[in-house]
Amino acid sequence: MEPSAHVDTFARDNLPPQDQWPVFLLDNPDGAYPARFNCATELLDRSVEAGYRDRPAIWSEVDGRAHATTYGELLAMVNRSAHVLVEDMGLRPGNRLLLRGPNTLQMAVAFLAALKAGLVVVPTMPLLRAKELRQIIDKAKIGAALCDARLFDELKRCADSSDEYHCPDLGQMRVFHDDSPESLETLAVNKPDTFAACDTASDDVCLIAFTSGTTGAPKGCMHFHRDVLAMCDLFPRHILKPASGDVFCGTPPLAFTFGLGGMLCFPLRAGASTVLIERLTPETLLQTVERFRATIMFTAPTFYRQMAPLLPRFDVSSLRKCVSAGEALPDSTRALWRDASGIEMIDGIGGTELIHIFVSAAADNVRPNAIGRAVPGYVVQVVDEAMQPVPRGTIGKLAVRGPTGCRYLADRRQLNFVRDGWNLPGDSVYQDEDGYIFYQARADDMIVSAGYNISGPEVESALMQHEAVAECGVVGAPDETRGQIVKAFVVLRPNFAPSDKLGAQLQEFVKNTIAPYKYPRVITFIEALPRTETGKLKRFALRAM
Repeated sequence: MEPSAHVDTFARDNLPPQDQWPVFLLDNPDGAYPARFNCATELLDRSVEAGYRDRPAIWSEVDGRAHATTYGELLAMVNRSAHVLVEDMGLRPGNRLLLRGPNTLQMAVAFLAALKAGLVVVPTMPLLRAKELRQIIDKAKIGAALCDARLFDELKRCADSSDEYHCPDLGQMRVFHDDSPESLETLAVNKPDTFAACDTASDDVCLIAFTSGTTGAPKGCMHFHRDVLAMCDLFPRHILKPASGDVFCGTPPLAFTFGLGGMLCFPLRAGASTVLIERLTPETLLQTVERFRATIMFTAPTFYRQMAPLLPRFDVSSLRKCVSAGEALPDSTRALWRDASGIEMIDGIGGTELIHIFVSAAADNVRPNAIGRAVPGYVVQVVDEAMQPVPRGTIGKLAVRGPTGCRYLADRRQLNFVRDGWNLPGDSVYQDEDGYIFYQARADDMIVSAGYNISGPEVESALMQHEAVAECGVVGAPDETRGQIVKAFVVLRPNFAPSDKLGAQLQEFVKNTIAPYKYPRVITFIEALPRTETGKLKRFALRAM
């Protein structure tokens, strides 16, 4: 590895042993990067140098009006904010910085400023509660946080020594989207608009993206500066093919790598612009396309299905490309959207461990029911339990290699995700003679609902904290709109009787304990859970029920 620029070496020290890494394919001309560079500089400064200084970079809504922040203005904001991180917060290269906020200009500025200062960014979803934030803070030994002022309450609990979710490592917090004297924006106002980017190595960690596994314990996926550029230079270059005149829009949060790529990094790399709107419904997403003349959309299949009947009410003639990811795309949804909009969706399989999409197809290369083929730069195969390739047309486990791959933060589950140099994302698929991948199911117990990955055991843990619950089992149930919904089977304690009222109380209890989107949309009361002789829950039996 190249000598690190990090003064705080925690990230590099906690990479998995290199013999547990996947094989990285780095000889692809699309991913040939120098030994040292800073990805924020490559994404932003290079676009300014290329002549885009006065062109829109990020579109926002300000007092109900469309507002464009140009590349030059964005660069100045990022540079000033980087000075705050270094001078006012005293952060040094390699320190981990938690970011908490919705899709806003300020969140994008904070992200890019942290990268430029050589920090390791740990973005988190706005809906996470203090319990979930503590898991992330403790795992990554995070000492500082930047938070949208409107979301500060849950994070503040992590800094309160009297709170059950107190995090001793969290030394300082500041807010943005705020005009208080100590906010990021206020402190940045008088800073210089130039900043010398940290001289990071291409293999310095710049991002820890957390995902939840089947146990509910968070897994931190560690990505290098070169991984961020590879994300921008493979799927976009070969499949999406954006141009500098494109306007991106969509729903995935910047805290997810799907959203980080589609809503920020891809447009910046192409010299295009992106629309960052905090809360979008199917209707307001179509309004966004109409208002900003958006040309490229990123969202989950659920939204496409819900938007299709609404299309006649909006002028979406500017829209030319639509990307679906985050959950399996039913062919019926693809057809519904194509018939309504005239646009063939770009489907894809990606993952936090590999940072973005690695199997996809677009336009004339789309085949019915298939996701696509390996994105150039990646190779895929379908294997059995012994990691041996299975015949074409046979269902097995998807295995992938490329310029990006899984490196968990100090996590023994690295040995499950990477075997024999291959990444195993956990998808059951088959491959046809032409290399197209056909998705079958998740190989583990993860529930994928409306694009969100939800851990059944984590929901079980939340339910078990309620006084009425003796035991419970949570699985994904098929749903036409969301792909899957969270369904809970609950055994009550004595003196509690099943009722619709109690079911609603349990749902509210889960919403207030963990992120609200994880709550069980269906609760079934049963006398006993099906278990094996050794006491293990038979999840397959619950699914059959």
